Amino acid sequence: MNSNADLSTILNRILDTAADNLRIGKILVQMGLDPNNITYDALFNRLFEIVLANITLANMFGLVGAIFFVATLLMQRMVPLRVANIVGCTFFAISCALSGSVATFLLYLLLLPVNAVRLRQLLKLVKKARNATQGDRSMEWLKPFMTERRYRRGDILFRKSDAATEMFLTVTGKFLAKEIGVELPPGRLMGELGFLTPNNRRTATVECIEDGQTLIITYERLLEIYFQSDQQFGYYILVLTGQRLLENNHRLQESIARLEAALAQEKAARQTADARGTA
Repeated sequence: MNSNADLSTILNRILDTAADNLRIGKILVQMGLDPNNITYDALFNRLFEIVLANITLANMFGLVGAIFFVATLLMQRMVPLRVANIVGCTFFAISCALSGSVATFLLYLLLLPVNAVRLRQLLKLVKKARNATQGDRSMEWLKPFMTERRYRRGDILFRKSDAATEMFLTVTGKFLAKEIGVELPPGRLMGELGFLTPNNRRTATVECIEDGQTLIITYERLLEIYFQSDQQFGYYILVLTGQRLLENNHRLQESIARLEAALAQEKAARQTADARGTA
């Protein structure tokens, strides 16, 4: 009970002190102004004097660093954000060194290599994504972002119309897209179409027909890579999906051509049989 009363007393004293320190009159006194004789000209002149008194090299570097820090909050792409962060930390570190703030100087000095390493990783990711869009269909660059999953013969990876949350890359074994009867060998992507469908639904059922291993990556991780890779990866996914749709269209045309040929042969056979019967 006493502890609660003591805590309440301490909080009240803190609030009273804060309210007293924030009084307009006390703030004006701290600024060197007379609360009983204050004018706009006197206030403006005093503020101008304070600004002039604080125009130092350290504060100028700190101001530039603050501008770059605010810029990082407004950026949507990761690469320019990291660059702005590095520049901002550099100016902050110089400002702290000039003003003698050792602890803050060490903080910003530590942030510089951290941002530099992350920037290097992002630039490598952008380069690999750009190479992918220019014809290099190797998925090696995506593997570090994926996790392993194994399947046995007869396992169903996903069914048509199921909710889609992952994309697969076959590593070993064989898999079958049942609706279209297409076998998926190692090195083939699966499930990328579900990433682009409006309701994220599977467009086919895939079954494991030979024990194998796949690598998977969630759609959430794909979105992260999309934004971090300066949108190059998004274009790559569109190219890959367009290629898959063209393959499916070509396969459909071949099926239609075979069906038409079979119907033509059947029709010719009937006409021949009818001719013989008439004769």
